[in-house]
Amino acid sequence: MASLKSTYHWILHWAETKWGVLALFLLAFAESSFFPIPPDILLIACCLAVPTRSFRYALVCTAGSVLGAIAGYLIGDFVWLTSDGGFTGFAQFFFRHVFTVEQYRTVQDLYNQYNFWVVFTAGFTPIPYKLITITAGVFHINFVMFLVASIVSRGMRFFLFAWLIWKYGPPIKTFIDKYFNLLAIAFTVLLVGSFVAVKYLF
Repeated sequence: MASLKSTYHWILHWAETKWGVLALFLLAFAESSFFPIPPDILLIACCLAVPTRSFRYALVCTAGSVLGAIAGYLIGDFVWLTSDGGFTGFAQFFFRHVFTVEQYRTVQDLYNQYNFWVVFTAGFTPIPYKLITITAGVFHINFVMFLVASIVSRGMRFFLFAWLIWKYGPPIKTFIDKYFNLLAIAFTVLLVGSFVAVKYLF
């Protein structure tokens, strides 16, 4: 925990440097494919530092995250399984340090039923996105669908943060930190529910 906390503060300090935007892009890229800490913390810090640039920061974060998602997809597609269907040493490293075999198997079952919604939900909520991007490549999920779900979910998440800070300023940071998980889950439930309602009503 001490190591994770020190990493958290190390990430935040980049918002105070001239390299903040580049660090935001790289963090968003890495989090979508292998890094454990989400880019939201740096995005929020950057937006608080210069609120008038909040939407620009959200765009940078979205671009980095989507490109990282593509990298995760390629990892799953090309370097995850051996020719005989076993796990490569690269995959074993992820199972030891990033996510478990059990989580991997669970996602495999979910893809058989939901596809787009699995990617979208992970992109918007606190579910580890790298687990979804890599498994999407392993299980050969339709790439165009994967890309659309990634752009929509990641864009909505980061632009929502940017808008809140642009609109309400520093006080919203405390609120986001405290209730982010509940807010993200509630929003996703409402969004999915609206699509289901449209399907059955029209």
